[in-house]
Amino acid sequence: MDFRTLKSGSDVRGTAIGEDAVLTPQVARALGAAFVRLLSQRKNLPPEKLTVALGRDSRVSGPMLLAATAEGVADAGANAVDYGMCTTPAMYMAILTEGFAPDGSVMVTASHHPWKLNGLKFFTDAGGLSFHELDELLALAQDGAPAAARRGSVKQQLFLPRYAQHLSQLMIDGVNPEVTQPLLGLHVVVDAGNGAGGFYAELLKSLGAWTEGSQFLEPDGHFPNHIPNPENAEAMDSLAKAVLREGADLGVIFDADCDRAAIVDSTGKEINRNRLIALISVILLENASGATIVTDSVTSSGLAEFIQEWGGVHYRYKRGYRNVIDEAIRLNAAGIDCPLAIETSGHAALRDNHFLDDGMYLVTLLLIKAMQLKQQGRALGSLLDGLKEPVESTEIRLPILDEHFTQTGKQVIESVMDYATWQTGWHIAPDNREGVRISFDLDGGLNNGWFLLRLSVHDPVMPLNVESDVAGGVHTILTELYKALEDTHGVDLEPLKAAIHPAER
Repeated sequence: MDFRTLKSGSDVRGTAIGEDAVLTPQVARALGAAFVRLLSQRKNLPPEKLTVALGRDSRVSGPMLLAATAEGVADAGANAVDYGMCTTPAMYMAILTEGFAPDGSVMVTASHHPWKLNGLKFFTDAGGLSFHELDELLALAQDGAPAAARRGSVKQQLFLPRYAQHLSQLMIDGVNPEVTQPLLGLHVVVDAGNGAGGFYAELLKSLGAWTEGSQFLEPDGHFPNHIPNPENAEAMDSLAKAVLREGADLGVIFDADCDRAAIVDSTGKEINRNRLIALISVILLENASGATIVTDSVTSSGLAEFIQEWGGVHYRYKRGYRNVIDEAIRLNAAGIDCPLAIETSGHAALRDNHFLDDGMYLVTLLLIKAMQLKQQGRALGSLLDGLKEPVESTEIRLPILDEHFTQTGKQVIESVMDYATWQTGWHIAPDNREGVRISFDLDGGLNNGWFLLRLSVHDPVMPLNVESDVAGGVHTILTELYKALEDTHGVDLEPLKAAIHPAER
């Protein structure tokens, strides 16, 4: 097979169950061996000196793929350590933890994707593999590995309890180091979506929190209750109902491998996407005025104003959690104070946590603040007062029909950019770092509507995000954009036409 077809951003991903499976045990074994070869080259150490840790989420194919990857590690001469059920952030933290400290680690997960899919995420002491490093890994797997001089070992060890202890200590130190149950009086509903994060409810309970109403804590790789995705409307609605039913202070939800999260406040209001970015930004800016917050490109104008009002600088960058994180690291290296890189999907990476996108670390910081505010008689959601949200918003996905979809997509973006240059009322965004972002002056206002047209990170699709601060603005913007695109070839405009004329469909 062509291993390059498994690439999904900076991860490996593919169908793992059924006759059409491409991420098979044989493939996983080859990838495990290739990772050892990559580590050996990076560290300039022979394979027998290397240790690789492996963990998995709750997917039904997880045990099979973890075991196969571990065998590949051993085939290449290194020693494999099976952590069993774990979270993606924990697999990186293990590398930094005394008493564990493997040379690299592998997480078997496909995040929030359907249960038949699975994937592999690879970590070194520098963090997750970059796009180019993954290309190198896949090339090594494609070439195959020569027989190792000696076969390595495979053993089992638990790391998740140590990671949970780390989070527990953060909350104790953040709320009151003098007590062992700093969350007494705080009611939190945890929704783990039947992924790997169910242990978080027990952790909160041990710190004094009430966790009545928590749901879907037991691992079940078929995800029978809802998609484990903090962006999924059904999942968020399920959590909101549980919070209201229990009269809880807030609810928290994780994806299957816990590198993403979102919350619901006591009124059942969802705090994800722009609201989640605003909330953690406020908490950080309280002690770091002037700091730069890096987000992905589809964040709203209201969020940018909100961050500025709190004394911060909003810096939009390309979609893709690895892109956002890498840009934040680059900015810090250039001397710019940047404590946070966060995507609207819920991937949040903080400088104080090694720029690791860790949903549980993010939620832990939010719970610390929630407890501090409750002691003052305030709710966590009160920090979002003043956040202006759009009156209308939508996302439309335009399929690219041309085989060379990247080239076609770039040509479309360039043509829209050229069109915008000559159109009255079309304003090219000054912070346009991905695709083409155009703002509009609607109903006599200024910059109160916008669209962003870009290439998908993974698929032959052009996502189109549109927001308006006035009623009817989205329709106006879509109509204007269609004029720019109507003679375009290689892109299916039917979804755009359907959004403009829904009654005709």
